[in-house]
Amino acid sequence: MPVPSHYDDDAADVPGGLVAKDRPGDNAAALSVSEISGRLKRTVEERFGFVRVRGELSGVKRAASGHLYLCLKDESARLDGVMWRGNAGNLGFRVEDGIEVIASGKLTTYPGRSNYQIVIDRMEVAGEGALLALLAKTKARLEAEGLFDPARKRPVPFLPSVIGVVTSPTGAVIRDILHRLADRFGTHVLVWPVLVQGQGAAEQVAAAVEGFSRLAADGRVPRPDLVIVARGGGSIEDLWAFNEEVVVRAIAGSSIPVISAVGHETDTTLADFAADLRAPTPTAAAEHAVPVRGELLNQVAELALRKRRAVARPVALGRERLEARVQRLPKGDAVLAPFVQRLDDLGERLRRGLGERIVVARQQLQNDRARLSAPLLAARLDQARHRLVAQRLAPALVTARIASQRDRLEGLGRLMTSLNPDNILERGYVRVTAGDGRTLVSKAAAAKEVSLSLHFRDGELAVAPLDGSAATRPARAAPKDKPSPPEQGKLL
Repeated sequence: MPVPSHYDDDAADVPGGLVAKDRPGDNAAALSVSEISGRLKRTVEERFGFVRVRGELSGVKRAASGHLYLCLKDESARLDGVMWRGNAGNLGFRVEDGIEVIASGKLTTYPGRSNYQIVIDRMEVAGEGALLALLAKTKARLEAEGLFDPARKRPVPFLPSVIGVVTSPTGAVIRDILHRLADRFGTHVLVWPVLVQGQGAAEQVAAAVEGFSRLAADGRVPRPDLVIVARGGGSIEDLWAFNEEVVVRAIAGSSIPVISAVGHETDTTLADFAADLRAPTPTAAAEHAVPVRGELLNQVAELALRKRRAVARPVALGRERLEARVQRLPKGDAVLAPFVQRLDDLGERLRRGLGERIVVARQQLQNDRARLSAPLLAARLDQARHRLVAQRLAPALVTARIASQRDRLEGLGRLMTSLNPDNILERGYVRVTAGDGRTLVSKAAAAKEVSLSLHFRDGELAVAPLDGSAATRPARAAPKDKPSPPEQGKLL
């Protein structure tokens, strides 16, 4: 092929020229990078002004400004996405990698990196399956932190005086709880009204639980002894606020025991795992909160009856044992019969012995009659008189002995006079004697007697001691310049 000369006018049509030249009939002007990027951006935004994209979240990152950056991907492609701060704050779930979502927004381009992305206005979990997967992932994470540990759960008070209820003030749930509490055991109820579903519900429930815990025990508003978090049944989406991490952490951190009563019996939320007690329904929560007053009264009556029986039982058992022992005891006649027989025998022996004694004495008297005759007695008397005359007694011996005995007798008389307690009565003293004549020398001995006699110089005076309290009361010390008055008595 011949090489064209650069002087040839047809050289401009040859591909690979060095200088770009306008070709005849060519109406496609050269565009700048910004121009083509702008046209592409307008084309994409006009064509895809609203799209809904389903994909799995990846590379989730929240900037300091609050904007949310992420990627949506499937098996063979990925799409960058951004969610501005205003919309990101309204998300109803925690955005994490691996969650399958449906994002609604518009496609646009980012000229700075020559790529396209979706500006997300709304993002939702893609179906209940994805929602359950998110729930399981959140539960595993919170469970690993120990928020669901049974060891940290507290017992519910038996009879709370104040109960706090966190629920909607207009639903049937609060009416059911109040009616059941009134039927079982009337108590004071504080209702903290909150949203139970939708945007902001989780934050309100968490704030209510924390608010009850912050109440002062002696404040103007009474602090509850128990908190019930309640909501009626619904779908998993309706109950999702009670699966939010903020609610779970508020319940786990509550200083007041919490009963979770969210949904019906088959509904389970993360709030149930964090609460101290899970109730299948709000009505069941009220039943767990307070006992039945009638049943308590019956229990008290039953305990009182058992107490009376327990007190009376030993008495009854003692009576039964006493009766059994009395029946085993011998009769009185049988016990006394040997002694009566012995008494009769001794009486008969005494009667015979006295008779025999009289017979023996009579015989002795008859035997001594000869020795007791008058002539014999007269002879003996004469002999005694002669022996007495024969005894020559000197008068001095008798008088000396008499004088000695007289001196001794006078000394004893003087000693008796000096020791006579009645002699000092002339000087104003009094002698106290008991009813049997014993002289009393102590107050304690006088207090034990029924009656007393006061012996004065000119006679006696009968008195009675004061009662035990007065008799045992210590006497006050008399002034030094006055003599102590004597104990007063009561005249009989």
